[in-house]
Amino acid sequence: MGKRGKKTELSKKKHIFASTKTKNNNIFNYMKKFFLLLALFLVGNMMQAAEKSLQQLQQEFVNLRFGMFIHFNMPTYAPEDWPDPDMPVSAFTPTKLDCRQWARAAKSANMSYGCLTTKHHSGFCIWDTKTTDYNSMNSPVHKDVVREYVDAFRAEGLKVMLYYSILDTHHRIRPGRINTKKHTAMIKAQLTELLTNYGEVTALIIDGWDAPWSRISYEDIPFPEIYQHIKSLQPNCLVMDLNAAKYPREGLYYTDIKSYEQGAGQKISTSENRLPALACLPIQRTWFWKESMPTDELKDVNWLVKENIEPYNNAYCNFILNVAPNRDGLMDNNAVEALRKIGGMWKNQGPTQPIPECESPIVQRNIAKHQPTEYSWSYDYGIGDFANNDDFSDSWTSHPLVKEPWWEVNLDKKLAFNRITILEQQADVIQEYRLEYLNKGKWTTLFEGKAAAGRLKQHTFPAVKAEKVRITVLRHQGTVKIAEFGVYAER
Repeated sequence: MGKRGKKTELSKKKHIFASTKTKNNNIFNYMKKFFLLLALFLVGNMMQAAEKSLQQLQQEFVNLRFGMFIHFNMPTYAPEDWPDPDMPVSAFTPTKLDCRQWARAAKSANMSYGCLTTKHHSGFCIWDTKTTDYNSMNSPVHKDVVREYVDAFRAEGLKVMLYYSILDTHHRIRPGRINTKKHTAMIKAQLTELLTNYGEVTALIIDGWDAPWSRISYEDIPFPEIYQHIKSLQPNCLVMDLNAAKYPREGLYYTDIKSYEQGAGQKISTSENRLPALACLPIQRTWFWKESMPTDELKDVNWLVKENIEPYNNAYCNFILNVAPNRDGLMDNNAVEALRKIGGMWKNQGPTQPIPECESPIVQRNIAKHQPTEYSWSYDYGIGDFANNDDFSDSWTSHPLVKEPWWEVNLDKKLAFNRITILEQQADVIQEYRLEYLNKGKWTTLFEGKAAAGRLKQHTFPAVKAEKVRITVLRHQGTVKIAEFGVYAER
């Protein structure tokens, strides 16, 4: 073979090699993409499979029975639970911080979880946050307390919950100073840190929001946006807003779990409660540590067990006992000993009885709130706008001479909605009623029949659009009083 033939043959071989190499690369890239997509598919399915129903999460929460609230933050270093909002970072000095001691103390009481105040009303953050300099990493101890807490409690086999306050007087997230866009963004950024950097969080307890004393409404800081943000980060994280000072015990208004702060006079009815619930109380005299506490008389251990943990557990209610660490970052000896005694008296017997089926939480705003109303003759000053004024303590009161009282609300514009709630001032006065909506000049009946027992009536249905909604009471026993009428477009 001549030189020319050899070159041609060599050229062919190079071409074949290059072609084979290209094909191999294409196959490799294809396989790489295939396995990447497969991995994403499998991870997505695993995540989807891991996501639990709300009822399952509520049941699991109630099954936890008993846990430790830990109020530890800037108020620990102040004489009162509401410190100066500009108290210097240098005041936060837990030089002997030992979250393992907290966890062991919780374990000794047979508790199943802890809940730490990541940020209280004065705005100090006890984690490594990038949202503000007002945090524990800039304190003399340079500690991420949330990190030490979650690691310590998980090491003892305890679940982790977090507390977070919407009211934040240091950053001026307070009445009269709310910048909805700016402050909502900050809150979402802080919650993102807490729910992405510290592992699985069983529940987030939120405070200082739409309560009579905090006066930050669910419109100032939009509840649906925050709620959906939390669920997008951790679908299995329960959201508990401590809003029982305003909202009635009969329904889950803006919370996955009904909560009762007993020290504020919010008492759960162990005979009537039918909702998954949480009751909280401090073992010491206040939520945060005070100088007299090492020698103070604590709440009686027998009373805590027999009058709180046990009866509440039998009423679908989890009990959380606050134990405040001192300024060194340790729990006082008397508190640790009290917890040990509780553990000697009370054992976690495992799952409680199944919780009754209940309506899903109300998350969206009440589109009937403060809208114009029309109604039949009222009694005295109890006119119609009392039924949609966002105050559950007053009511529209029908005149006793009216046989079939009616009340209607004009919606701002033709809106779609799929849920209506009617809260009576007194249970079981309304015996039978009709619900209707007006669309294009035509009234359509949503419900007509006997009233459900209790104060709260709830109706969920396929979404409809309407200009007005009306209730007509067909039969009643006593004076009809509607405390609050709600219209919602729930997801």
